[in-house]
Amino acid sequence: MRHGLTRRSLLGSGLGLTAGLALSGCGNGPELPPASLNADVRLPDYIPFEGIETPLPGTPDGVPNGYLHYPAEPAVAHPDGPPARGDGISVMTLIFNPVPPPPDRNTYWRALNDSIGTDLSFEIVPVADYANKTAVVVAGGDLPDAMAVVPQTGQRPAMFHALFQDLSEHLSGSAVRDYPNLANIPTRSWATTVYNGGIYGLPMPRAAAGSVMFYRADRVRELSLNPQPADFAEFEELCLGLTDPRDHRYAVGDPLTTFYFVLEMLGAPNKWREENGRFQWWLEHETVGQALESMRRLNEAGVIHPDGFNVVGRFKDWFGNGQIAINYDGNVAWNDYYRAYAATTDGPFEIGGMVAPGYDGGPGTHWAGLSSFATLVLKKAPRDRIRQLLCAFDALAAPFGTDAYLLRKYGVRGVDHELDGTDPILTDTGAVETTLPTLFVTDAPSALYLPEWPDVVHQQHRFHQRAVDVLTLNPAEGLYSDTAVSRGDQLELRVLDEVKAIMRGRASVSSFTGVIADWRREAGDRIRAEYEESWESFH
Repeated sequence: MRHGLTRRSLLGSGLGLTAGLALSGCGNGPELPPASLNADVRLPDYIPFEGIETPLPGTPDGVPNGYLHYPAEPAVAHPDGPPARGDGISVMTLIFNPVPPPPDRNTYWRALNDSIGTDLSFEIVPVADYANKTAVVVAGGDLPDAMAVVPQTGQRPAMFHALFQDLSEHLSGSAVRDYPNLANIPTRSWATTVYNGGIYGLPMPRAAAGSVMFYRADRVRELSLNPQPADFAEFEELCLGLTDPRDHRYAVGDPLTTFYFVLEMLGAPNKWREENGRFQWWLEHETVGQALESMRRLNEAGVIHPDGFNVVGRFKDWFGNGQIAINYDGNVAWNDYYRAYAATTDGPFEIGGMVAPGYDGGPGTHWAGLSSFATLVLKKAPRDRIRQLLCAFDALAAPFGTDAYLLRKYGVRGVDHELDGTDPILTDTGAVETTLPTLFVTDAPSALYLPEWPDVVHQQHRFHQRAVDVLTLNPAEGLYSDTAVSRGDQLELRVLDEVKAIMRGRASVSSFTGVIADWRREAGDRIRAEYEESWESFH
């Protein structure tokens, strides 16, 4: 299964607890360029790929392109041959899956190297260990040619300035045209790479609607329920209809993500709200009290799985096996659920996605996900070496519809995949070999495609259209607060523990005022001030 990647999964892995890095040699280096230079950075030109017909076109606002089948004749990504001929390239990045076999036992990896023209040497680190590994590598100074830096990494401005290449001369404005696949990455994703008045790395683009409130459409249809509630009352009615404790079936499993969905109904901020350069944290917002009261109501009605407050990591399986019928998850989980459960479930298996309605009717909101999962930074090197690295990573961003994308995602025909018509279907070998984490180096913009169940793509495309229409961005994405890195996630987890206590009736809604006061005093006001200062540097 290819895991959905969300901020929650990062927090659960421990990356959210990363403290500032001990940067060997950085403290005595030259002073950082003034942050005000960020406002003058020209991001790469956006030149969308138009090499194939798109049956379900996306939009500039963030709806991904949708495809029912892979082109019978894929576009040739590298007509002049392997683009990055030269010395091998070392990359350090993370993985959520088991580590794939090494190149001598991995047909896919060898073919990928051949197509690029150099040996990609991956140091693949399990996600739970990535924070510590990053700190050790940076402090020790033995850097790979490129490495993924996640948003939870501290001292990023100093680290980037001291150790990694400013890529502005290679990528700013029209310069990116030398790398057409990188030019195909939307501008919003590049905004997260700007530090110290320069472009310090490559984005890992992700879909604008990063999450989905999934529902089991088969069960909803069986019970003649309405899967698209018009307000909170109808959502509550749907939850009650999906709950049958005698059969160990409940509407929802995860109370926290259901709380997020209610906040989307109420128009709450997506992590932060910015107005005239002033920031407000999402759990400070005036709608939180109403959302907490609503969640207490759902809990008292018995629609939340009785173990939902106490377990972690079980919600996918509960949703797949039918114990719960509604689950908030990363948008890539849509394909995962079909591949993991559709073939093994007795009876029909069908899922859909709902967008939060307004709490009292009308439109609600949908919180945007990260526009870039992380940043790939390149070790300082001579210009020709940087160009070779960029050519290699440009190849790893080849878009859907190209022969390079087909190889990168599905491997070698006859070994890693077989064709069903024109569509690649992974073999058991391919499911193991193709977990090489190229999507945590860089990637093409998201495309909606599910070759085993092509009709599902229509549903996915309609969901993204609805979600993007009411999208709420996080204005703090791309900004930097060292206090947020070192303390923000721990404090947020503590506040969310209090949120769960209130939902369960173990604390009063009124007590939450004191919880927020503690958050402000301990670090929240400092985080806010640092984000406001960072915002000023871009404006």
